[in-house]
Amino acid sequence: MFKHILVPVDGSKTSMLAVSKAAALAKTFGSAVTALYVIDPYPFTGVGADFAYGQAQYLSAATAEASSALDATKKAMAEVGVQAAAVVGEGHAVHDGILRAVESTGADLIVMGSHGRRGLEKLVLGSVTQRVLGVVHIPVLVVRD
Repeated sequence: MFKHILVPVDGSKTSMLAVSKAAALAKTFGSAVTALYVIDPYPFTGVGADFAYGQAQYLSAATAEASSALDATKKAMAEVGVQAAAVVGEGHAVHDGILRAVESTGADLIVMGSHGRRGLEKLVLGSVTQRVLGVVHIPVLVVRD
């Protein structure tokens, strides 16, 4: 049914629950899986003497965090017999990086976690999941904890 599943991860408990669901679906349907971690390559807006050093530190930490989340994802997939490709994407907004990954991989399903924000926090912050639902044109399975 689904040929290619995209699983955006951030290392959180909820994203790992989504990894588990994606692994089960991939095993059932024989789907290819791509795990995605999106990094904002330019998170700083100020310019000053320490800018380049701060940027380098940020990218180093973000890359390490991405590697850790993607390694955990690949390990969880492998434990149930599913191989997953791992990709570090870029996007000023995470949902933009996810949309680009959908287009580049040809994914026909996204399985992602929701942090279940409620009330004012949801209105003020929005959610990556809500934004993804608004920009993609493929099914999205949202996994809640």
